[in-house]
Order: sequence, then structure tokens, then C-alpha cells
Amino acid sequence: MSEDKLSQLSNFKYINVETFKKNGSGIKTPIWFIIYQGTIFFRTDSKSGKVKRIRNNPHVRIAPCDIRGNLKGTWFDGKAKFADSNESSMVFSMIDKKYGFLTAIIRSLNKIRGTNPIAMAIVLN
Repeated sequence: MSEDKLSQLSNFKYINVETFKKNGSGIKTPIWFIIYQGTIFFRTDSKSGKVKRIRNNPHVRIAPCDIRGNLKGTWFDGKAKFADSNESSMVFSMIDKKYGFLTAIIRSLNKIRGTNPIAMAIVLN
């Protein structure tokens, strides 16, 4: 079943990731992603709100979306975790390849802001 869900996501540029606050309310964020060996990976700022929320509650929901977060499909439940160092370098490289020059712009802005990127993984239920 998980492979079927991944195949539904593979043709999209963005997914909406819903993470949950301690009070249970959800926060939705459109992100870039890659799928590798049955797992969804994404890059984010280590100090972002979604990282803090995932530390408190690894349950997430994801759905394909456009750049503004408008849904283009159904929600799927999953669990998020921090990628290990080997996965991180692979994720950064694959995202750079998939999204091209836009990643260089984002990386430059993050350097100016002094933020550190990390890789996260989502396994669908």
C-alpha cells in the first residue's frame, strides 16, 4: 500500500507536510521533497517550527500540493524522523538535482541568515 501512495506523490514538485503542536492543532507547510528507497525525504532549517513540532510528535500528514500549499490530492499519515549523516548528504544532492538552480538561491539566503539545513525522512503508514 505504501508504494501505491508514493507513486501518487512522485509526479509532484511539492508536498504539504502537516505537523502538530502540543495542543494537537496542525500546521501545514509546502515543501520540496524526494522519494528514495520507499522513504520521503526533505531538507529544512534545523531551527524551523516543523523540526520543533516533529521532536515533540513524529506523527505527520502529507498530501501533494502546489507551491502555495493548495492540495492536489489526498492526505496520507506517516512518521517523521531525522535523517542520518549518510542520508543527509544524499538528500541534499538529490534535492539539488531535482530542483536545480533554485536550491542554490535558497542555500545562499540560508547562509546569509546563518541557518543550518538538516534532512528529515517520512515513512508512510
